[in-house]
Amino acid sequence: MTARADAPAKTAETEARAKHTAIEMARAAAPGLAARIGSTPATTFRGNPDIFGRLVEDHDRHRALFAMVQETDGKSPERERLFRELVHEVKAHAAAEEQALWSTVLRNPDTTDDGRHAVHEHKQIDEMVADLAARDMATRAWTERFEALKEKYLHHIREEEQEQFVAAEKHLSAADIRHMKGVFDRRKKEEKASVTIEEKIRLKS
Repeated sequence: MTARADAPAKTAETEARAKHTAIEMARAAAPGLAARIGSTPATTFRGNPDIFGRLVEDHDRHRALFAMVQETDGKSPERERLFRELVHEVKAHAAAEEQALWSTVLRNPDTTDDGRHAVHEHKQIDEMVADLAARDMATRAWTERFEALKEKYLHHIREEEQEQFVAAEKHLSAADIRHMKGVFDRRKKEEKASVTIEEKIRLKS
């Protein structure tokens, strides 16, 4: 088998390994719970050693955490722990993504709209998280709002993976990629260590 013919198999193996790693990292917070995320959007960036593959790996971790929260009931210690981990993960990821990727994208007139859209949705997700954090997670209203947050977040990351990353990649230089690789993990670690969970009821749903 030639190296070219073998490439798809190696790519698939890398992608599967990245997805498995992401799910296992999520399950570390509650090993007894299932993380049923099902199939995820096909993207040429999954498993890519550059910035996009790293972002998609985080997305899979978030998909797993959302699924695991839905496996819990009431105000259980597992639900509290998983929700806290999810919030820390999502907020740290968004902050690091904005500095590593979207700050660069926003400087290019061809991709400014994508960058603005992504950052705006990060803000909307923050508001939904703060609203949830301010409510009693043992109630049906909390569960309904959590499901709305999940729907919003999954839509957001699908859009990033299938549209915005694809558009951004066409305009990034090698220097841009090096910058992003150097910034993302460092910034995410810093952000996750300092995340605070705001509690603020949304007056408009």
